[in-house]
Amino acid sequence: MIEVRNVSKSYHRDSLLVPVLNDISITVPEGEFMALMGPSGSGKTTLLNLIAGIDKPDKGSIKVNGTDISTLNESGLAKWRANNVGFIFQFYNLLPVLTAFENVELPLLLTNLSKKQRREHVEASLKLVGLADRMKHYPKQLSGGQEQRVAIARALVTDPTVLVADEPTGDLDRVSASEVMTLLDRLNKEFKKTIVMVTHDPRAAEKAHQVKHLDKGELT
Repeated sequence: MIEVRNVSKSYHRDSLLVPVLNDISITVPEGEFMALMGPSGSGKTTLLNLIAGIDKPDKGSIKVNGTDISTLNESGLAKWRANNVGFIFQFYNLLPVLTAFENVELPLLLTNLSKKQRREHVEASLKLVGLADRMKHYPKQLSGGQEQRVAIARALVTDPTVLVADEPTGDLDRVSASEVMTLLDRLNKEFKKTIVMVTHDPRAAEKAHQVKHLDKGELT
């Protein structure tokens, strides 16, 4: 599903060129659940962003489901992301002025689906994450764990090829974190979703089939 080949990435900080990833190669089979671990600044989130098409490598290639995304231009990447990637963030990134239903519906507004089809997709996603009874609630009326589950429903609503999760339990208490990880585990096992997750939490990483460790931009 994902082939990262000899990828390097640096960023400019003032006049300095700061290397972040150095000659990284990773293969993620279809239906895999991979965790990326390592200290802060090790390059985990950068690698996740490259796989998700948010950023582009300086060297090397990244293929996702047969598409070499490292060769796409910005508009091509944006279109590819909309059709192929579901994003789950540490701080949920829900819009406070929208209900749970409206937050989950957002990615579908870029599609050609009818209003009825959008409703069906949103209701199915919220039901899947156990929040069918909360669709009219606003984020401030939900717990942190419920907000993250709404965010997962939003990531799922387009039926993406890959789910990328950046510290999905990082802002949650232990019980909520366990619920979110159980949900991701179910999405992987029952629905065969390919998941790549960055985490500092060993308990979260236990749900993954494969754990890769990064340190100073290199796999260890």
